[in-house]
Amino acid sequence: MLANILIALVAAIHIYILILEIFLWNTDKGRKAFNLSTDFARDTKTMAANQGLYNGFLAAGLLWGLWLGETGFQFKIFFLICICVLAAGMYGALTVSRKILYAQAIPALIALIALMSH
Repeated sequence: MLANILIALVAAIHIYILILEIFLWNTDKGRKAFNLSTDFARDTKTMAANQGLYNGFLAAGLLWGLWLGETGFQFKIFFLICICVLAAGMYGALTVSRKILYAQAIPALIALIALMSH
């Protein structure tokens, strides 16, 4: 039960990131969230939308695993760790901003630990 709540939270984080990257990138809220200049946000809007779509796929995979219930265990594992949320969060923290570690990787790791101890 706790694992599923945490997985839903990780999915919600990625839906929020999708919204920021696809719809709010060029707004004050989007620029503030990612510490972007107006010019950079304008010039990278298409790239950000692509990243937002990727975050939507991560959320969809996690929600699919939740929807499948106990039979969705492998989906939950895959989308939490195998080149997905945890791996992407760690890579982002190393290459872009340490903030990604706290916003993406650590919540995924906590959900994974709860899932594995289920």
